[in-house]
Amino acid sequence: MASIVIIGAGIGGMSAAYEIRALLGQEHRVTVVGEGPLFSFTPSNPWVAVGWRKPADVQIDAPKHLGRKHIDFEGSGVQRIEPAANRVHLGDGRSLDYDYLVIATGPRLAFDEVPGLGPEGGYTQSVCTTTHATSAWDAYQEFLKDPGPIVVGAAAGASCFGPAYEFAMILDADLRKRKLRDRVPMTYVSPEPYIGHMGLGGVGDSKGLMESEFRQRHIQWIVNARIASVADGQMTVSELDADGQPKKTHVLPFRYSMVLPAFTGVDAVRQVEGLGNPRGFVLIDEHQRHPAFANIYGIGVCVAIPPVEVTPVPTGAPKTGFMIESMVTAVAENIKAELEGRAAASKATWNAICLADMGDTGVAFVALPQIPPRNVTWAKAGKWVHLAKVAFEKYFLMKMKSGNTEPVYEKYVLKLLGILRTR
Repeated sequence: MASIVIIGAGIGGMSAAYEIRALLGQEHRVTVVGEGPLFSFTPSNPWVAVGWRKPADVQIDAPKHLGRKHIDFEGSGVQRIEPAANRVHLGDGRSLDYDYLVIATGPRLAFDEVPGLGPEGGYTQSVCTTTHATSAWDAYQEFLKDPGPIVVGAAAGASCFGPAYEFAMILDADLRKRKLRDRVPMTYVSPEPYIGHMGLGGVGDSKGLMESEFRQRHIQWIVNARIASVADGQMTVSELDADGQPKKTHVLPFRYSMVLPAFTGVDAVRQVEGLGNPRGFVLIDEHQRHPAFANIYGIGVCVAIPPVEVTPVPTGAPKTGFMIESMVTAVAENIKAELEGRAAASKATWNAICLADMGDTGVAFVALPQIPPRNVTWAKAGKWVHLAKVAFEKYFLMKMKSGNTEPVYEKYVLKLLGILRTR
């Protein structure tokens, strides 16, 4: 019997546990290590931050649902990884030995790279976690009593821009519903070289589409921007030109701000020499496997993927939901192959499908694959995207409760569209 340990109980970790269990059957032990007992559907956090969802609407009891598939759960987190001994040390002092380790931790949120950034000891809000989004909702309720300027955006080195775009437009929609939009100037600040870049070099005509949405909603923007510091009610932003040289310094007042930070790898990875790159992201080969530690795999935001292109202000490549699911399938298939004495051969397609909600409409992006050059690239806007995002939230939570990560109808519908998980 082999022991497979999965670090992380988010979208990647939960999906990996279910898929590995389904492929391997009951013969082998599967254990998920999370930080606390709750799974959160992270894409819904912007809705939580404006009160459109409660935390309980987007969270489930991970041990309860994993247990139904005979998957063990440890909720104290991982303190240290010991690859030479095939062991992980848990937050409560115990340890787990493994035959295969799947790292799906998500990122460390690097608020500390910008003075004054973040909800813990800083002056800006976040939607990176459901806890942060809940705090953002508390701050937003106070803001509504005395509205004023809003700044939304991302810090230099950020790689996840979708939630920043979503949140800016969800705020716009919510304030219009409350008849307060005319009292709230809004500015979007980003290291992207242009609106709609999203760390992907654009998808279809995302530049024209997103600029049009911002103009219609009277959202100003500053790109090629590096946030230098944040004080109480004031953000200092350095705007660079196309050559990366200083162009202008902006001092932006705000009564409310949400800024996505840059990411690094988590401490448990960063402290192991050779496990991650200089930023602490897990090194992987084409099979999602670590090039030196052959029984360690990486999934999701925690893996090392180079930027799509060099930009005047650093940006990272995002890891979208379907891209993560494709990594999950590749890892499950490769572990199964190795346990059966075959070589790992499965490769994730890294196809990207993104539904970005805008409160009352939305934009869908498809990039096949995510990293250029692409076979398919397009972006479409419409109210149907908002409705699809709502439906997908319910659908994915259902999958996490049932343990069926790729129902037959999903598999064949996507196949008809030419969207595959592995190759």
